[in-house]
Amino acid sequence: MIRDLILKNRSYRRFDEGIPIKRETLIELIDLGRLSPSGSNLQPLKYILSCEKEKNALIFKHLAWAGYLTDWEGPAEGERPTAYIVVLKDLEISQSFGCDHGIATQSIMLGAVEKGLGGCIIGSVKRTQLSKALNIPPRYEIRLVIALGVPKEEVQLEVVDSDGDIKYWRDEKGVHHVPKRTLEDIVLEL
Repeated sequence: MIRDLILKNRSYRRFDEGIPIKRETLIELIDLGRLSPSGSNLQPLKYILSCEKEKNALIFKHLAWAGYLTDWEGPAEGERPTAYIVVLKDLEISQSFGCDHGIATQSIMLGAVEKGLGGCIIGSVKRTQLSKALNIPPRYEIRLVIALGVPKEEVQLEVVDSDGDIKYWRDEKGVHHVPKRTLEDIVLEL
């Protein structure tokens, strides 16, 4: 059921690095992105796949992991993603950004959850440095990076408190808590 997949589709930031992801799995996930809707059917997205340790390490150092966890620099050795998908926009196909990358990325993430994986969609990327490190031609612009692996943490949804604070946090046991607004808070009766 789609609701179950969405409830399992959390932003995981710690993974079991001992369980690799195969390139074939990444190809299957990219195919879901390819089949997703695209504005004007332009299909301007391209992807760089990584499931090799050296390339993963190269990508890792160009990412920021959790803005609200200011004392955490990201996953430690042994808890890092075992695969990445770098989502690119082909500027020779389209100069406008729209939301194609968000639609495709959600499809990819739901497919990952269905396969027992988890991930984190990362928008805080050192784009210029990562483009240079991966030798990405100028016609391609990095939009997002998807970190993937078998989750090694628990993520729990909470209801936003009356103070309205939406910042996620970790408790003393390492459980990651994510406040969500209620339906009553987001449906407007105008």
